[in-house]
Amino acid sequence: MQRPHVQEAEATAVPPQRGGASATFAELLKRVKAEGLLDLDPRYYIGRLVLNTTLLLLGFAAFFALGDSWWQLAVALWMGLCGGQSAFMWHDAGHKAMFRSKKAASAVGYFHANLVNGVSFGWWVNHHNRHHSNPNHLDMDPDIGRRTAIFAISQYPTRRGVQKFIVRYQSVLFFVLLVLESFKMLKTAVLSIAQGKTKRPVLESFLLVARAAVYLALVFTVLSPVLAVAFVLVQQAALGVYFGMIFAPNHKGMEVRDGDEETLDWLERQVLPSRNIRPSLLIDFLYGGLNYQVEHHLFPAMPQKNLARARELTRAYCAERGVPYHEVGFWASYREVASFLHEVSAPVRRGDVDEQIRREASQAA
Repeated sequence: MQRPHVQEAEATAVPPQRGGASATFAELLKRVKAEGLLDLDPRYYIGRLVLNTTLLLLGFAAFFALGDSWWQLAVALWMGLCGGQSAFMWHDAGHKAMFRSKKAASAVGYFHANLVNGVSFGWWVNHHNRHHSNPNHLDMDPDIGRRTAIFAISQYPTRRGVQKFIVRYQSVLFFVLLVLESFKMLKTAVLSIAQGKTKRPVLESFLLVARAAVYLALVFTVLSPVLAVAFVLVQQAALGVYFGMIFAPNHKGMEVRDGDEETLDWLERQVLPSRNIRPSLLIDFLYGGLNYQVEHHLFPAMPQKNLARARELTRAYCAERGVPYHEVGFWASYREVASFLHEVSAPVRRGDVDEQIRREASQAA
């Protein structure tokens, strides 16, 4: 187990029970349920869906009003923001935090993931659910495995070619390369469908193709070819950076685990590797509630609007039980991520990777 230098199938509200299930979590869950914080509120999400639709329509209105103008790059940035806001909808739909109806939740998920953002909803649900079960586990968390950056020096030997260069300077390049995140998600969607890893390949394929056809037809009809290419690049880069900046502070630089033996109960397994960003009206909007990462991991199916109150209960409960609870401000969260990535890759810059791996293996034994 490593500690930092600082300190789907569809997801369910209650974690799967196992031998020696955490009595401490059961008590916190009881307090949360007593206040009705796990109760669904479809009206809230209908309001969010209306807001997101309005933001998108404003973007389309500006796009058609401006025509073939380089001011369209500002619209591209706006549409990148809209795509990130849309992602919160497929995220909460995948966690069953929106509606009791599985059909309604799936409709929201496929629309906002595949059609709006070019992401495979089927792939994402499975991928994200595995992440929730074992956050920051080197072997079991797919969010760690799919990155070029390393989160433990033991991952370095698997990196090849340009990946080694990226790892060397990963404290900076991790953020720079977020401009490619949207393209990577689209590539993953196509590969997942082609490899038969999704339950509804025909539906997902149709939505992705429809998105590409409408998107490209609009930009290349309304804009000159050079501007159209610039619009696509800027919009996709903005979306990728927004995706990455939302998810980077959640776990990067927090406790990293490895090995097969599970010694932590559910409460600690979710709290210790998670970081909250101190809330405000702006932060809550920009992060779609994911700044309450501790509470989201403890209660994945909790509606977004209830996470603030759950934070109060969880902070107090962790203080009672002596469980570390990590929350920092906006800028501090990214400084911690960058510092952690820099520290992990230090043996690469020093040239003593093998020695560091042996030292850590010896300590683990």
